[in-house]
Amino acid sequence: MGTFHCSLLDRARLQFQKANYLEAETLYSEFITTACQNKPNNCVPHRDLAVAYNDRGQIKYLRVDFYEAVDDYTLAINIQPDFEVPYYNRGVVWYRLGFFDKAIEDFQRVLELCADFEEAKISLKQSILDKEEKLRRDSQRLLLD
Repeated sequence: MGTFHCSLLDRARLQFQKANYLEAETLYSEFITTACQNKPNNCVPHRDLAVAYNDRGQIKYLRVDFYEAVDDYTLAINIQPDFEVPYYNRGVVWYRLGFFDKAIEDFQRVLELCADFEEAKISLKQSILDKEEKLRRDSQRLLLD
């Protein structure tokens, strides 16, 4: 990977770790734009580009821009389909939005890729329970109507 790309991604990660999210998002976006512009001669590893999208998605998630976060997680997944973290992160967003089937699907994919991902195991169980509870409440409402 080129020195410019490496230092840009490292700077973005550092700002993210420092919770300087606005600066980190700017740097991740610059890294992504630069990497995508140089696509024919792209020397940026797919994993780095996927990490940049995932981490930028995390910033959007923290800002409660859930659908934008999902877009970035999905881009990360499209670039690196065997990268379990964006599946987990996207599953968390789907869960928070109440899309339990989508959350369950993402958490299951995480566990296919990384069977020891404890947070995904817990999140999958909780998504299933909450889906069942929602179905139970919905059926009770129908009976009362």
